[in-house]
Formats: sequence, C-alpha cells, structure tokens
Amino acid sequence: MNTFTEENYLKTIYHCVLDSGSASTNQIAAATNTRAASVTDMLKKLAEKQLINYTRYQGVTLTEEGEKIALGIIRKHRLWEYFLVEKLDFKWDEVHEMAEELEHISSTELIDRLDKFMEYPKYDPHGDPIPDRDGKFKRQELKPVSGMVIGQSGVVAGVGDHSPAYLQYLEKASLTLGTSLTVVEVVAYDHSVIIQIDNKKVNISREVAKNLLVAI
Repeated sequence: MNTFTEENYLKTIYHCVLDSGSASTNQIAAATNTRAASVTDMLKKLAEKQLINYTRYQGVTLTEEGEKIALGIIRKHRLWEYFLVEKLDFKWDEVHEMAEELEHISSTELIDRLDKFMEYPKYDPHGDPIPDRDGKFKRQELKPVSGMVIGQSGVVAGVGDHSPAYLQYLEKASLTLGTSLTVVEVVAYDHSVIIQIDNKKVNISREVAKNLLVAI
C-alpha cells in the first residue's frame, strides 16, 4: 500500500514525463510545492519500491508498476470530477480540490461501479481523457488558440490551466467546452487574440489563448 504522498508524487511524475519525457527534481519540487531535498528523499523511497527509475542528477521516469498506479489515481480523480459536475451540479472550477481527496479512495470495486453508473465517460469536465480500468484512454488532438491562424475555427475541448481563477474567467467569457470560435485577429503588440463567438468578438490575452485548447 502506498501513502497519499507517494501517490501524489507518482501522479506528478507522470504529468511531467508526459510534458517533457522525464521529470527533474526541480520540476517535481515546483509542482508539489516541496523543497528539493524532500523530493530527493521521496524519490529514493519510490525507487526502493521499484515504482520509478531514478539516478541522481538525471531525469526520473516511472516503471511499469509506477505508471499503472499513477494512471489509476488519475482515473479516479477525473471520474470524481465528472461525478461532482454531472451528478451533483458543482461547477467545473469547484471540483479539483474535492477530487484531490477522493482520488485516494482505494476500493477498485467502488471506482468500477462509479464508472458504470456514469456510463463510462471518456473525458472529464475540463476535457481531459479518463483512463479505463486498464489504464487506456483516447487522447484528443488539441491545439491552443495561440497556435491558430487568422480565419481558423475550432471547438473548445480542453484547458491547459485548471486553476479556479482561469476556469471562472472562461465561464464569464462564454468559453466553456463545446464553444465554437474563429480567430479574427492576432494583435502584434502583445500577441493577444481577437476571436469571434457567434456574432460577438472577444479579445483574450496571450496567456488565456495559450491555455485554451480547441479541436480543429
């Protein structure tokens, strides 16, 4: 049995590896808001359990067992987020912290029944894919609005920033999942982007555009 902290580290390492191929001590420290020395101690423990591949001063990756555990945690987190939004009417900016706690429930039977009860959803409320019980999932090919060209259209299908402040901003700007948009202009001065939603033009910052993901 792994501790909550160990599970959180495995999940963090998984996301880092997904982004850059491996996870550095500094990356993990920043993501977990932990001192680098404490991260090193935890990495040694995880390596002893054969959950990670770790050599000091080199990148960290997950072993097959470590990845299996990480995907299991991610599956539980995203299923709980879906449940909280779709069944209990929470908003998409309210559920992350609750799911952080619920993801550590160890009962596989409960999670399998939760998945079945919700008819096996493929994506969570933020557009992230939900792994099945075998850790398999279908990843969407998404593009940030900042990478679109003038005249290109797409449908909002994910976000790169899950912070409540960002999600609340998108809610107010009517940029939630499923919203169709077209890039009208990219402002040379600050790289902000003017998009059209229905008959309305909206100016969004470069940072907002970078984290707003669309299916083309």
